[in-house]
Amino acid sequence: MCGIALSIGPEADPAVFRRMLAVLAPRGEVTETRQESGLLTGVRRLRVVDRDRAVQPWTSADGRYVLCYNGEVFNHHELRRELTGLGHDFRSESDTEVVLAAFLRWGEEAVHRLRGEWAFAVVERATGRVYLARDPLGVKPLYWARTPGCLHVASEVKALVGQRAPVAEVPPGHHGWADSDGRVTLRPYLDLLRLGEGLPPVDDPDEAALLVRAALTDSIRMRVDTDLTVGVVLSGGLDSSLALLHVREMHPDCVAVTVGVPDSPDVAYARRLAADLGVAHEVIELRPRDIRLGEIREAIRISELTEYGDIINAVVSVPIFRRLRELGIKVVLTGDGSDELFGGYPMYHEVGPDRARRLFLHKIRNLGRTELQRVDRTSMDHGVEARVPFLDLSVVELAMRLPLSLKMRDGQEKWIVRRAFADVLPDYIRRRPKNPMSYSSGLHERARLYKPFFARLHRSFGYDLLEPVRRDFDAVLTRCGNDLDRAIADGQARPDYTVLEHARDLVGAAKWNAAPLVRRLVGPRPTRRTPVR
Repeated sequence: MCGIALSIGPEADPAVFRRMLAVLAPRGEVTETRQESGLLTGVRRLRVVDRDRAVQPWTSADGRYVLCYNGEVFNHHELRRELTGLGHDFRSESDTEVVLAAFLRWGEEAVHRLRGEWAFAVVERATGRVYLARDPLGVKPLYWARTPGCLHVASEVKALVGQRAPVAEVPPGHHGWADSDGRVTLRPYLDLLRLGEGLPPVDDPDEAALLVRAALTDSIRMRVDTDLTVGVVLSGGLDSSLALLHVREMHPDCVAVTVGVPDSPDVAYARRLAADLGVAHEVIELRPRDIRLGEIREAIRISELTEYGDIINAVVSVPIFRRLRELGIKVVLTGDGSDELFGGYPMYHEVGPDRARRLFLHKIRNLGRTELQRVDRTSMDHGVEARVPFLDLSVVELAMRLPLSLKMRDGQEKWIVRRAFADVLPDYIRRRPKNPMSYSSGLHERARLYKPFFARLHRSFGYDLLEPVRRDFDAVLTRCGNDLDRAIADGQARPDYTVLEHARDLVGAAKWNAAPLVRRLVGPRPTRRTPVR
């Protein structure tokens, strides 16, 4: 995976382009560029597949097209065989070359054949037109901005804010062309609000369990097809534990990494599972006092996130990927996305089965700017490629065919996932209830102290050129009586918390953080003893 940057048009400035690419330096190991009049293209490449020959920007054999590509297409072996049979000659073993070959063969229809996590730009050199595309769920990012006489494209917002122009994203599941005059016309090739529509529902628990198991196992198998050590971000919860169980069997050269306070649930469960599996395990022990304003500022700078809860989770994520980089691990799997698919949050059950489907799809459509943005930024800022097997399109579409009654049953969330893997999951993992990431690590309330600063810090980096910091969607939904339409409208009308809401939240966080200090000052209460007679 990589960071890509392009400046296209008669006013393309090499100095501006170099600054854009320099901002993306943490996303890769080597800088590779192609520069000509009116066309400046570059990649900061993380070398994972065909590390020596997958040099970018990749140019077609006839010199007509130039590709800048970020991500990985996991079915590139199958596509290569098909394209070879159709007469294409390959110069490398990289998925990069397969992406451009697929575009040359099938044009805009190629996106339907790519299975993976990717975003790319293909420039037609003669005309200066640019084709932009992003994967269905938005695992990999892509943004653009226009200045007079130039279109700028980049993998992160921070690479574009220097132009002081409004920033726009290529939405998940969208593609289209930017003309030579800089006009960008994008359209969906996949409607995320209609996933699973028209496909037969799966109501039988036995059939559903078999399908979930097959789909997730296949998704993980594709994501461990590498000769590199594979890391697993392990919280000791259901989803990350499933990832580790599979990786250990499919790719024994693996290591688990966990973050949390020493006595947190995450650390306890993760230690037990890693020991039971005999997997190398790195534990990053933090204490609440380790989270200060500097850590908050850095998490916001890295992540570019716009919801408070996601920012707090980013604060917890940064140390994980920093440690993975120190260990020299470039590929890691996470359990992200399972909660959004299989009912891991109370909101899905509070709205009722009739309205749950719309809520599931709304959350899925927004993953690219929430959960997945956190994963991409915090991992790639440390040169680590994070893969999300639960968000393979096959798994997502299957999840949308399952009724709510299979996702929540007998008071247990993600019931069908637990059922599907009941024979391989240790009982203590299978029965562990869902806890949000920052809470179960024991670090949420400390980071919450700094929430009043989030929006100001976000603006200080210029990220409001894309979007301001917004109230957490789940809080808005609750405030609106679990009415999705009202919540969407309310979020647009009043994006941020009021001063009073921040004050109330700060008081709650201050009380929680003060409690341990009070206990230390007061000391333990004396044990009442029965007098000796």
